[in-house]
Amino acid sequence: MRSIRPSFTARREKSARRGLSPLPVVALAAALALTVTACESGDADAGGTATATATASAAAGGEGTITIPDDIRDRLREHGIDIDKWRDGDWKNWDRDDWLREAKDYINPIIKDLWDPDRMRDAEDPDRGVDENDLSGDQGVTDPTPDPVDAQAVAPRYHASVPEAGKVFFDSPEGTMVCSATVVKDPAHPGKSNMVWTAGHCVHAGKSGGWYRNIAFVPSYNDAGRSEAELEGVAKEEVAPYGIWWADWAQTSNQWIAQGGATGGDGAPYDFAVLHVKPENGGGKSLEETVGSALPVEFDAPAVPRVKSIEAIGYPAAAPYDGQKLYQCQDRPGRLSLRASDPTMYRIGCTMTGGSSGGGWVATGNDGRPALVSNTSIGPVESGWLAGPRLGKEAKTVFDGVSDKFAGR
Repeated sequence: MRSIRPSFTARREKSARRGLSPLPVVALAAALALTVTACESGDADAGGTATATATASAAAGGEGTITIPDDIRDRLREHGIDIDKWRDGDWKNWDRDDWLREAKDYINPIIKDLWDPDRMRDAEDPDRGVDENDLSGDQGVTDPTPDPVDAQAVAPRYHASVPEAGKVFFDSPEGTMVCSATVVKDPAHPGKSNMVWTAGHCVHAGKSGGWYRNIAFVPSYNDAGRSEAELEGVAKEEVAPYGIWWADWAQTSNQWIAQGGATGGDGAPYDFAVLHVKPENGGGKSLEETVGSALPVEFDAPAVPRVKSIEAIGYPAAAPYDGQKLYQCQDRPGRLSLRASDPTMYRIGCTMTGGSSGGGWVATGNDGRPALVSNTSIGPVESGWLAGPRLGKEAKTVFDGVSDKFAGR
């Protein structure tokens, strides 16, 4: 079993790897259906969560040219970073990561036009008498493995039926990678949320590494459902019809930072993260206003016996999928317990593969309306089922930390 990883590849390498799940460790890719990504580490701060700042300054030019605001410049200097070298592409140097392990802040300036259509297209999956809602009785319980449920393609245009769904792109030491994600409501900014929900392993490598770089969200990616061949040479608007939104803050759980691993279920019950984003090209509208919708998050998610159905949504990128199209699975969940001391996870039958990591799991919330209750985290060696964390107090701490940080802005 492994976590569902983001994906990576260079166009010139893609054909050679077509038969493998695009994980950072290519030798393992064929065996692992779902994966997590790798990155540099940052410290966890107080309050049970770990955070990464991604302050953004748009600049023309492309991958090698960025403009860094004075406050970011000062913080880079504090960590001994050569600003000119960083601006000219030193962000690609993953060998020099000591400052990331010690810094609370992860500097992520916007690099305008870095995420062009070809770079996005080539990113692949990386290789987790009692209140009826109380899951304490489920600790240590695992239900029988569910039958596989074939993932169904969402009819384009995706925005018409799933406007909250999109893809997260980022750079890791292993290459350019991708996950799935969901626009969620922000109680501090009703109707104007800039918050995105994804998996912890889509922003941070866990116990073996740290924060990823150049994290960006693209809502309704490839909204028209074009094939991979049809996407070659298209304008950015064809793959990012609602723009590219860079993370200016990321937050995940301390448990993922301490326990998270690239394979197996380590840290999977805490494998969630929240991004705060801003548009690459600026503008006054929020993400929620731009896409027209956002899902509430249910932090008192119902226990398995009370859930009739969960829908998992994502962009699977490992074979037989190519990461360019949106899919969904619907199934009645069972329970998966990795450790008796950790929360029990939801598990459903689903044939989606790596790249669907971080994608939203939607069910009827306690108010009777659709709500996000989990996200794709892990799956088996061969695709057939997915598991996601049940969102409780730890997830709410992460969510509230992001919402509160931007409440007055």
